[in-house]
Amino acid sequence: MSNQDADRIARNAGDSPQRSSCARDGAGSVQGSIHSASSTVRRSGECRRENSERNGDQGKGRFITLEGGEGVGKSTNLARVVAWLEARGLEVVQTREPGGTPRAEAIRRLLLDPDVEEPLDVDAELLLVFAARAQHLARVIRPALERGAWVVCDRFTDATYAYQGGGRGIDPARIAELERFVQRDLAPDLTLLLDMPIEAARERVALRGETPDRFERERGEFFSAVRQAYLARATAAPERIAVVDASRPLAAVGEQIEALLAQRVSAWR
Repeated sequence: MSNQDADRIARNAGDSPQRSSCARDGAGSVQGSIHSASSTVRRSGECRRENSERNGDQGKGRFITLEGGEGVGKSTNLARVVAWLEARGLEVVQTREPGGTPRAEAIRRLLLDPDVEEPLDVDAELLLVFAARAQHLARVIRPALERGAWVVCDRFTDATYAYQGGGRGIDPARIAELERFVQRDLAPDLTLLLDMPIEAARERVALRGETPDRFERERGEFFSAVRQAYLARATAAPERIAVVDASRPLAAVGEQIEALLAQRVSAWR
């Protein structure tokens, strides 16, 4: 996603989520607005009951994340996940990391800025990621889950283990300490890991014709380490992380994702 897109999203987002009627707002594309970070409902008892009836499982919200390296098609397939859930009458909050609120989006810009005059220290990078996550959790994710909405997020903590752990070589134990501190017991209910060979994914990124951000400028070895860290996470948590072959045609990828959603949602409800 380009820095220009990030700037537009930050302008459109609000640190205080906008209250609207009990009907869903359209989530739209991740690249359009923080959308659903601002798409919430009235706090009245009537509205909460209506959400509970619509969302099922006694109003329990669910947290779904999409993960993967650069160029695997997360944004496109995230929109598909949101549309699939909304078609079943669920309130959906669509968001992303780093980002999701104006302050977290400001941190995102720092993380993606390819300024070569002041390279970002790896520890500073890790702390910035969790600072943005703490704000995102407090302002968007936790409130949405508490009222029974379903949250669909472009990246979450698995990305930290992959990029800062695998790519930067930070000890996973240090990441785990920050994870416990910031998230406490919160974790995704389902993670869709979009996976494909590094070179093919980098070709997709190049075809966008955009100025590469700080991460996109990394060498192939970095992305290989990121991919391996992701796959190791999937091996360690197969009940939560489903690996999707993102190298196939978009329609085939979408069909696999929808089949996974149907299986999980059926079990949850």
